[in-house]
Amino acid sequence: MKKANLTVLNFLFFILYFLFPSPLSAYDFGLVINANGGFGNAVYEDNDFDFKVDVLPRFSTLVGDNGEFVLSAGFSIGKDEDFFYVPELLRTEFSMRFGNLGIKVGRINYSDPLSFIANGLFDGVQYYHNSRAGSFRVGAWYTGFQYKKRANIAMTDADLTGVSTPVDYDDFFNTYFASKRVFASVGWEHPSVGEVLHLNTAVIGQADLNDGDTGYHSQYVILKAGIPINNFLMEFGGSVELSQIATDEKNNFNVAFAGEIGLFLLFPSKFNSRLAFTGLIASGRTDDTFGAFIPITGKEYGYILKAKIPGLSIFSLNYSSKFNGSLDGSFTASYFVRNDLGTFSSYPVASDNEGYFLGPEISARITWSPASDLQFNLGGGAFFPSLGDTGAKEIKWRVDMSVIMSIL
Repeated sequence: MKKANLTVLNFLFFILYFLFPSPLSAYDFGLVINANGGFGNAVYEDNDFDFKVDVLPRFSTLVGDNGEFVLSAGFSIGKDEDFFYVPELLRTEFSMRFGNLGIKVGRINYSDPLSFIANGLFDGVQYYHNSRAGSFRVGAWYTGFQYKKRANIAMTDADLTGVSTPVDYDDFFNTYFASKRVFASVGWEHPSVGEVLHLNTAVIGQADLNDGDTGYHSQYVILKAGIPINNFLMEFGGSVELSQIATDEKNNFNVAFAGEIGLFLLFPSKFNSRLAFTGLIASGRTDDTFGAFIPITGKEYGYILKAKIPGLSIFSLNYSSKFNGSLDGSFTASYFVRNDLGTFSSYPVASDNEGYFLGPEISARITWSPASDLQFNLGGGAFFPSLGDTGAKEIKWRVDMSVIMSIL
């Protein structure tokens, strides 16, 4: 088995050597194994155990004096409602630098300034230019070649159904891949405008390429700013979304918004502690003109609730501390509020309930890294819907543990 693996790696090296105009000056292999298991009633009605093991090989090499090639993959096996196994191609990136200019091509990371509109791995190309005037970025990406749960794109009901449907290997091409969408972004970031203000801006346009009766297209104007004052940092940002819902009969145009604020205090102590307050609000649907804010990727909020942001306000207080070089921990308390009675209608909202307050959630996590290639995580939390007014009463809770090992 070991000889076969070496043969495959040598063949890959041979191909890369002749694929690029400059010789491969150095290359590196690695393997990470992440095993996670959890228990509680947060995922299912009854107390149940679930687990997942990710095997993540990676390969990287320098290409000449100013290039790099990175290839990573994943294979996951586990149990939630049923046993599953999923192969993935992860970050696969070729990058080149030419002084202040650079280009990235392949399956590359992209994150918008607010990190909740488009965030993750996408297939495409990005150019960037760094100068005293700031960092300029422009890129375009396609989402339809990724594993659907990794991409986590659920902009429409059809997208949500696709993400929640298990992979059927007898119908692989219709059940494995993410929603077919293309988006482009132009961004600018400056670390210290007037030596005071950190600015990060972007404009994103997204088009729906799925075959369906309804198409959801959207554009986002995004701004985020930060003001550091000694050990205190204040951040605030927001986005305006313009969307077009196209059907055979007509096109509907909507306007939506989302905003966030963050207050961070670093304590000058040996524990390296940080206290943070964050607030996020995303509009819900109010009429035919003002609609719900729908991001491209469906980031989840809450250790237990795992809510998507359309139509919600989320307020969180977090304390984190590094106790020593190998041990750190965090504690988070959050509260969830609906902004309208129609957009967010899943748990803990009971049928026909008109309450706005979903309830609070608390969670904590301890991380121990006894060695650079080994890490243990222990976490737990609970959600208390009885402290809201949406009808549910049962406390939802979960405890999980993970082990991360770097073998090569």
